[in-house]
Amino acid sequence: MRHRKRDSESAPAPVVRTTPRPAVSQEDLQIERTRARHLATQYGLDVVDLRSVSPDPEATALIDEQTARDLVMIPLEVVGDAVVVAVADPEIGTELRELIGPGLIIRLAGPSDILTAIGTGYRALTGIDSRVKVFEARDAVRRDLRQVDAATANDEAPVVQVVQLVITQALRDRASDVHIEPHDDKVKVRFRIDGALHDQLDLPGSIGPAVVSRIKILADLNIVERRRPQDGQISMAVEGREVDIRVSTTAVVGGEKVVLRLLDKSRPLFRLEQLGMPEAMADRYSALLRSPYGMVICAGPTGSGKTTTLYGSLGEINTPERNIMTIEDPVEYTFSSINQIQINESAGITFAGGLRSILRQDPDVILVGEVRDVETARIAVQSALTGHFVLSSLHATDAATALHRLLDMGIENFLIASSVTAVVSQRLVRKVCPNCRELYQPPAEEIAFLTTFSGDVPDGGLVRGAGCNFCAHTGFLERTGVYELMPVTDTIRELVVDRDSHDDIRKAARYEGMRTLQEEAVRLVQTGVTTIAEVMRSIYVAGS
Repeated sequence: MRHRKRDSESAPAPVVRTTPRPAVSQEDLQIERTRARHLATQYGLDVVDLRSVSPDPEATALIDEQTARDLVMIPLEVVGDAVVVAVADPEIGTELRELIGPGLIIRLAGPSDILTAIGTGYRALTGIDSRVKVFEARDAVRRDLRQVDAATANDEAPVVQVVQLVITQALRDRASDVHIEPHDDKVKVRFRIDGALHDQLDLPGSIGPAVVSRIKILADLNIVERRRPQDGQISMAVEGREVDIRVSTTAVVGGEKVVLRLLDKSRPLFRLEQLGMPEAMADRYSALLRSPYGMVICAGPTGSGKTTTLYGSLGEINTPERNIMTIEDPVEYTFSSINQIQINESAGITFAGGLRSILRQDPDVILVGEVRDVETARIAVQSALTGHFVLSSLHATDAATALHRLLDMGIENFLIASSVTAVVSQRLVRKVCPNCRELYQPPAEEIAFLTTFSGDVPDGGLVRGAGCNFCAHTGFLERTGVYELMPVTDTIRELVVDRDSHDDIRKAARYEGMRTLQEEAVRLVQTGVTTIAEVMRSIYVAGS
């Protein structure tokens, strides 16, 4: 039997060019799985459930990733002289025997399940050890010859490949951030996936400075400066996808830490109801967005999805008769019909200065990426008072707190009351993996949590993820938004003018029908979207 094995130890990392696949609905997945069962019966083959069966690295080494994607197949394990493979089309057996050999055991699975298994079975980080070894060997020679930092020299291919492989794997794993952290004699690499950090690999400490220097070169930062924090941006194509990467470096004990924020430009722009807003809330918010003037604030902590909500809001009101202008840091999505300004403080383009220039451009709608200081806040408020519609994000814990944040910045209470028309506050929670959902009876403490927010346990129990290959055995896959919408009514305006407390504003909003973040989160638990543990992890509930 002849097995064609990849020479991953010596060959450079293959660049697998894949076109981003649109998300497949659960209904389509069930149709694919049903079709696979019918084909299995027709051809006398067995079906394999790739949610619970993991490909063996010895088997995946027999076929390169691009071939596996082209044929929509994945080797699962080697059994004696035979190879077990999962295929979507049972008629590709002849082609597979030419590639792998005559000993072939074919199993059937849905094409989407196979492509997902390929993404998890072929790790971009698999070949990283060989690149590190090459680097260490060359680095030892450089030290002997008293040469300079390896990352600034011409012969830096291993470091280039290490950085590329880390970024590639992060995108495959849907990571939003990559943390590269120096610790004594090692460099820890962690990915933030669906809001939670996961350890990925440890690199030797000797390669740390070279990796940081390589990233700085890509981001056009000063590689000599290692004490002061630096921020930059990288634009690159990874596996056929255009990606913008925000780079932040800071000095820590042990070296420099780097955080990469990955912005996948191939992601679709979501509509409001796709973000997680209930239909009634989305309709009311959409009506508020059509005000001729005023200010709508999107509030939440860092990483809560505010920018995505703001872009979804722009999508609702982007029409040819409106002049829409934005000022952002950075510009995360680009629109062909919207004028967008990128902040560049080194060139003198700040939020406040850019906002002043926008007001001279005859705008109808202005999006301010973030209100960071009193000067920007004052100009934004005055813009809303002079006939413009302003959208902005603000760091605050909830909708009522956002109004107090503007007061704390020094904006006069009567200006806030006259300009702000609505505040939407949000968080992101992980969704239960649809591939391994299961019902369970919650313990007493979870029932007590539901009762606190007027919830109850549905018939059959609550839903959680059992853990499977498709969610890395976390039980969660993707995230959704949790929202509270507070229109600024006459009652709330009076409270702001009187500088009443945060609690008074919140109580008045609830009396007028506002559902809080906690109440909306409990609704998602009851409908099986997320879990109580995830709500308690992601949403501040003390004293609510």
